[in-house]
Amino acid sequence: MANRQEENEPLLNNQCLEEYHDEEELIPTAIPVANFQDADLGPPLEPPPFDATPPPPVMPGEEPPPYTPGPPGAMPMINCRVCQAMISLEGKMHQHVVKCSVCHEATPIKEAPQGKKYVRCPCNCLLICKASSKRIACPRSNCKRIINLQSAMFPANASAPSTLTTISGYRVVCAHCNQWFRFPHHYALARCPYCRKVSSVGPSYAKNRCIVYAVLGIVFLAAGIGVTIATMELAKNQGGIYFVWISAFIVAILNFMRSCYYGSMKVSNIENEG
Repeated sequence: MANRQEENEPLLNNQCLEEYHDEEELIPTAIPVANFQDADLGPPLEPPPFDATPPPPVMPGEEPPPYTPGPPGAMPMINCRVCQAMISLEGKMHQHVVKCSVCHEATPIKEAPQGKKYVRCPCNCLLICKASSKRIACPRSNCKRIINLQSAMFPANASAPSTLTTISGYRVVCAHCNQWFRFPHHYALARCPYCRKVSSVGPSYAKNRCIVYAVLGIVFLAAGIGVTIATMELAKNQGGIYFVWISAFIVAILNFMRSCYYGSMKVSNIENEG
């Protein structure tokens, strides 16, 4: 009979059921704290200083940042490569990159697809390009930076980081497409990386070249006319003099054509930064 009564008794009493109900509703309860005097608490703790040092860029061939798996059932996390905030990887393990909810920049969690590589622009934009690329442009409208990838000494899948350099120099506005790009010289010809057309950086270079070739053309033209007049009687007996005449006039024409080329060349202006 005693065993029969024990079997009919409920497994949990009313007190236990109430506590279990509280856990189901996830009602937070405050932990009782002993009464302390203000003198016993001590001064408030200051938060640790914020490290504002920017993270290093993602180099081509670089492994994604490692993450340490937590205990079973815990949510996998990873550090953002830009702001170092924690990013949850729950439901994202099949992706190659994840987006940070703090800085809204991308962080790779897997290696780049075969034949591709990751490059992070100085503006923190994560780019993916061909492993054989030597020069890329940032697609962001407020950046448009040209990045040189000098990775000739390392294979595409090597673990050694490649050198990531950004062209420094003058900010030039293309005369053909009105896009701006960096160019190291202010007195030279430049080919726009966007439209691939050549223009003069500043008006001085094209103007000076136009004058120089025009003067050379006039000199050779005058020399050809002078030689022609002076050797007209002699050319009747020596046919090789005709070759000298023709050569002088051809050189003069080529110089005039070169002068016209520089004279009609469009000029890309240097934009002041500041």
